[in-house]
Amino acid sequence: RAVDRGTGGGDNDNMDEVSYEGYGVGGVAVLVETMTDNLNRTVSEVRHAFTKCDGNLGTSGSVAYMFTKRGEISFNDVSLEDEVMLVALDAGATDIENDGDTLLVITEWENLGQVKDALNVAGLVSDNAEVTMSAATSAEIDNIDDALKIIKMIDMLEDADDVQEVYSNVNFSDAVMAALNE
Repeated sequence: RAVDRGTGGGDNDNMDEVSYEGYGVGGVAVLVETMTDNLNRTVSEVRHAFTKCDGNLGTSGSVAYMFTKRGEISFNDVSLEDEVMLVALDAGATDIENDGDTLLVITEWENLGQVKDALNVAGLVSDNAEVTMSAATSAEIDNIDDALKIIKMIDMLEDADDVQEVYSNVNFSDAVMAALNE
């Protein structure tokens, strides 16, 4: 039976979706979405990543309240702002953000497809569209050592077989970003 399971056979119908929550160094909130057929293996991998990088695996609800599920459609061409705004708001988008480099259309997660389709029909093809978990607040990290621990923890979590998505509220300072890019 073990060989059969290991080669992809057997009963894979009992997959569970489980979310894990916790904190990294500097108070960074981390939300991990997994899909697994072995809860013990998955929680062990997730706990190991948190512990190895000086984080703490939290209880259910400890950080989930900080995140909101929403749709995001991004455009790298900010000169399209007026046209995108007209079409997106008419199609049901909730907000448009322009940070100078990227134009971001925000929708309810249920309306992402409808807004994206309306933009495509108008000839406005986005660079990326996804349903994501957006953090309400961000944790500023201005220490390079803490930044490296957080990056390592997120990489370890993303490399785990059962992990589907990793969301965090980390925001690295300009000095840390400059040091990381060296």
